Amino acid sequence: MNWIEACVYTTTEATEAVIAALAEAGVSGVVIEDSVDLKNFLSRGGQWDYIDEELLNAPDGEACIKFYVSDNAYGYDSLLLAERTVMGLVDMDIGLELGRLRFETEQVNDEDWLNNWKKYYKPFEVGERLVVRPEWEEYNGNGKKVVTLNPGHVFGTGLHQSTQLCMEQLESIIKGGESVIDLGCGSGILSITAMLLGAQSALAVDIDKNATDIAYGNAALNGIIDGYRVISGDAIADSLLREDICSQVYDVAVANIVADVIIALTGLAEKCVKTDGFIITSGIIRERAEDVRKALLHGFEIVSETVKDEWFCIAGKKI
Repeated sequence: MNWIEACVYTTTEATEAVIAALAEAGVSGVVIEDSVDLKNFLSRGGQWDYIDEELLNAPDGEACIKFYVSDNAYGYDSLLLAERTVMGLVDMDIGLELGRLRFETEQVNDEDWLNNWKKYYKPFEVGERLVVRPEWEEYNGNGKKVVTLNPGHVFGTGLHQSTQLCMEQLESIIKGGESVIDLGCGSGILSITAMLLGAQSALAVDIDKNATDIAYGNAALNGIIDGYRVISGDAIADSLLREDICSQVYDVAVANIVADVIIALTGLAEKCVKTDGFIITSGIIRERAEDVRKALLHGFEIVSETVKDEWFCIAGKKI
């Protein structure tokens, strides 16, 4: 398997926070390259076979945190999830100077990497009744519900374990006529899946403004226009957005994000989900599953837990 080297540039003081965010997104085995350490090493007469010129010329106090993803469509989705999770630190006011927080990939040209993954992205089945089809690939459906996607540069190809776990839960929960809210919609894959399974309406929300056009575009690819709405903003910090979201109540809420954000959103979900309605949460690594369970139990009864590799999906029913 080929690998892509990814690097996120941040400050030395924010290194631990960024590594924790990467771990939350399932990234492990990082390598830290700190400009201060490197310059001190060289000033003492140290020798190195290869020196990253960008790191050498970087401002004092900047670090590069490197990690690797597979050179395929799954790696692309993993990289986008990592980027979304790390960029979420900007909105959390953690009291640290975060620096550039710029993501870069190496071994292929960045622009090529953002396009070459498409050749590995083929139609695939999820659950019992669903197929995810990239817009540029043909597929006859074979009687299954076909979710057609062009994820653009936001998370949500359907290849990630957490996304598939949510889709499988939607398969079992959606019976027809439901209202759905998708918190952290990305490409819109989960809200679109819910509509294709028979939901009557869906509100898709994401902090990334790019997700709005991409989710609307994917909805149109699937023939979904009426009953589908996408908005962008920070549902944790923006009180006006929360009022908009809670202007109605929903039969199903789905949040495929990361544990900390899910925990922060449980209060909002409790307000906007109907009694006997459901919440589906994923993007949860094994080490954080218990934290999410405890948060959900304040307003929901846990009715299902499914696991794929190290990723958990926890579903609750409003009590």
